[in-house]
Amino acid sequence: MYTLEPAVCADLINKSKSTVVLTGAGISTAAGIPDFRGPKGLYVTRRYDPELVFEIHNFHRSPEYFYEFTSDFASAVKDIDPTFTHGFLARQERAGLLAGIITQNIDILHQLAGSSNVLELHGSYRSATCQSCRTQLSELNYDWWIDSMRDSTRPPIVHCPTCGGLLKPDIVFFGESVNGYDRAEAMVSGCDLLLVLGSSLNVTPASLLPYSTSAATVVVNRGAVMLPPGPQRFFVDEDLDVYFRKVAEHVTF
Repeated sequence: MYTLEPAVCADLINKSKSTVVLTGAGISTAAGIPDFRGPKGLYVTRRYDPELVFEIHNFHRSPEYFYEFTSDFASAVKDIDPTFTHGFLARQERAGLLAGIITQNIDILHQLAGSSNVLELHGSYRSATCQSCRTQLSELNYDWWIDSMRDSTRPPIVHCPTCGGLLKPDIVFFGESVNGYDRAEAMVSGCDLLLVLGSSLNVTPASLLPYSTSAATVVVNRGAVMLPPGPQRFFVDEDLDVYFRKVAEHVTF
């Protein structure tokens, strides 16, 4: 059962002067991208060991673990389309109804859907930095990563085209600071409506962001959320695309 009717959520969106959105893995699972911590997530099934794949010191020692993951991830994601909810948020932005998106995801589906004001807390594959000469490559895509890994020696580690050093996608690893947290906090503290979509809010520091505002907060996620009830907090345990198709019927674009 909805704890916030779609028409009421739409009314909040229509009246908002500054809506900010925080998204997690749940917004992309409908597109076919598996999450990491869900019941069938990559961490739970142990197909990938997070300490081997995403720990920064281990990356420098043994980058092959991360690149094996990257080979599978890039191949799976490159032909995936954004979900209805991704597109709905992009429409909001174009209509001037959205101040910005803060995402925990590395899959760049927000940008593919047409959103431009996206703060990637955990980075993405859109750029990479050489760990030796610090050359930065930008405007990358999954096809580039796949081609580069295919052209490399085995295991499929990608090296810097300038000096041959180890190339690291600009993804935040365990042991590194997230990107732009101060900016994210300022965005949330300045909003008059916060939408938390597809996040269980159990990963810091992103999980702390909803505490930065007293504005109306709508959390739409399948399963438990690590945010206690409070004034102006609404929780919807529902499929995002199903819910926002109903919300969209009442939003004035």
